[in-house]
Amino acid sequence: MNIHPTAIVDPSAKIPASCSIGPYCSVGAGVEMGENCQLVSHVVLEGPATLGSNNKIYPFAVIGMDPQDVSFGGELTRLEMGDHNVIREYVTITRGTAKGGGVTSVGSHVLIMAYAHIGHDCFIGDHVMLVNAATLAGHVTIEEWAVVGALCPVHQYVRVGAHAYVGGGTTLTQDVLPYSMTSAERDTHAYMLNKVGLQRRGFSRERIARLHHAFKILLASRLNTSQALEKLRSESELGEDVESLLQFIETSQRGIIK
Repeated sequence: MNIHPTAIVDPSAKIPASCSIGPYCSVGAGVEMGENCQLVSHVVLEGPATLGSNNKIYPFAVIGMDPQDVSFGGELTRLEMGDHNVIREYVTITRGTAKGGGVTSVGSHVLIMAYAHIGHDCFIGDHVMLVNAATLAGHVTIEEWAVVGALCPVHQYVRVGAHAYVGGGTTLTQDVLPYSMTSAERDTHAYMLNKVGLQRRGFSRERIARLHHAFKILLASRLNTSQALEKLRSESELGEDVESLLQFIETSQRGIIK
């Protein structure tokens, strides 16, 4: 096992021999790491926390610390992380709270850039990208393949839908539509389908055309949201992508950004 002499590792931590713990890292009790993880240097990793394999954490990241919640009283809560994640400098990720389910969850193949923050009880799906200083309050859900731009504050309980792209500096207080491009260039609104992102992920022309049609009715018609949903529901052969979009809207608790 490659553990630098200046690193402090709790005897109860479970670390495979394939892992690398760099200078001045601190690994606390209750940490369990998968194969081939690397803590570059000056990383603080506290538990209970479970990390999958092939995760790389850069200097001065603080992972798995107590939640920033005034009601937290030392309850046993967790951080769970998947495989092949990259966590850059000064990132902070806190564990869950008992009232919020007890778990903060980060998926696999996630890129978290410098100074980003993931608060307690958040759920981060696979292939998500959080750009520099994206800041997630507690209980936020970011679905798979979504991108949250630089300097974006995200309110508690907000959901960012799958394959959505949020422009830098956008304050999110309501749910972001799946497959959308959302920005605060003038005021925060969804202004188009994330067509380029979907093409890069292998969506067929037919799938994109169906989503484009749904977005045209939702965003560019004179129908309100309820009327737009009713119209789309009346059409045949919505397709799986449009169905997931409609379900996202129908289950929204905070309202959606249009």
